[in-house]
Amino acid sequence: MKTFSHLYSKVISLNNLFQAWSEFKKGKRNKFDVGCFERHLEDNIFQLYKELANKTYRHSAYTGFYVRDPKVRHIHKAIVRDRIIHHALFKVLNPIFEQTFISDSFSCREGYGTHKGFKKLVTLARKVSKNYTSDCWALKCDIRKFFDSVGHKILLSIIERKVKDSNLIWLLREVIESFNTSDKARPCQGIPIGNLTSQLFANIYLNELDRFAKHKLKIKCYQRYADDFLLLSRRKEHLHYYTSVLEQFLSSKLKLSLHPNKISIRKLSWGIDFVGYVALPHHQVLRTRLKQRIFRRIKERLQQYEHGQLSLGSCDQSIQSYFGILKHANTYKLEQALKNYASLIFLDKFSYLTK
Repeated sequence: MKTFSHLYSKVISLNNLFQAWSEFKKGKRNKFDVGCFERHLEDNIFQLYKELANKTYRHSAYTGFYVRDPKVRHIHKAIVRDRIIHHALFKVLNPIFEQTFISDSFSCREGYGTHKGFKKLVTLARKVSKNYTSDCWALKCDIRKFFDSVGHKILLSIIERKVKDSNLIWLLREVIESFNTSDKARPCQGIPIGNLTSQLFANIYLNELDRFAKHKLKIKCYQRYADDFLLLSRRKEHLHYYTSVLEQFLSSKLKLSLHPNKISIRKLSWGIDFVGYVALPHHQVLRTRLKQRIFRRIKERLQQYEHGQLSLGSCDQSIQSYFGILKHANTYKLEQALKNYASLIFLDKFSYLTK
């Protein structure tokens, strides 16, 4: 076996591969492909290590399928051994790049997320509007077909600024180039929705936009969640200027474009929609589509419980998680309506449990 640098050795070490397996398998033990891999776990992991050490590893093809969450998304699923590699890479790379991310990037990061992102928006809106006594305008933008548009060469060049290990770059290139967008006119681009590494790659790629907005343009009130970003200002004309400058940066540096139908400039008094919630002066509400989705999901869980497809405990736990979403907005009436709706199904069971 060859001797590799510390970073690549850390990624491909048996200890890291077994830890990656442990993290990957959580909640998937009943999956057929996971069970097949686990049946000969040590042999499979040692074979994977051997291929990585000899640099004969090749990423396999993906299986594509569609999900509605709530809009239709095309998911690409890698086979088990490749997903273990994704976890192994993430464990080593994420700490390296996490320290380079701005504090206003909230997607797919431990300790961040939608709730923290919306809480920060409420704080910034109150600050910009001088405690709701002045105008506050918001520019919200969405990057058009982001995951399909990520350039492989650009992504690798960004990573190479922090990762100087040629062996690790070889493995990253193998993973990144394992997927291409279906658009034949635009080869060597796209990362699959569904890979753990894609979440990290997305943050690495769009960190270029974040740092340009915060450090070059000096925009104080800037936030991003996945491929949506938001700016606040007291003056509407500032936001028109930023739209043009940021669009030019995305096009020239990252080969991305803004979705023309998803560029909006709104006043705080009209409501600022971000990560499923709507910020208004003095209060916050849920986005209408999120309300509808919560009702639909609770109805599905209750039907699964009624048909014996879900245990009482699992059903109750699922419903409680949706109530947790409501805590981040002024939703008392909605919460009561959901409780009344759920109690129609649970009433007889709760009566039985209290006897």
